[in-house]
Amino acid sequence: GLPVELQIEGEPLPLPAGVDLTAYRLVQEGLTNALKHARAQRAHVLVRYGAGDIEVTVRDDGEGAASGDGGGHGLIGMRERVAVYGGELEAGPQAEGGFRLRAKLPVVPE
Repeated sequence: GLPVELQIEGEPLPLPAGVDLTAYRLVQEGLTNALKHARAQRAHVLVRYGAGDIEVTVRDDGEGAASGDGGGHGLIGMRERVAVYGGELEAGPQAEGGFRLRAKLPVVPE
């Protein structure tokens, strides 16, 4: 396993099913990458509820990406999934080491 710290900010709000699943998959993929590829020792997950959006960030203390271009197939799939809902995705190595995956998804009530 991988020790993970979870931080939730803001007032949780009901999410449309597709946005909820996308947020879940982003966390899942981010933690899988931290464990399998980055050889991380720990990870941090932040879920921030804003006014009309949700932000999900997964950071780790691993080796980061060899090329910081975020060109892996998992990242391509995440970019596509986030784009379907009009969101934005950032992924890449952190200046202080490790890797960060951050997505912001608009929340429009169903």
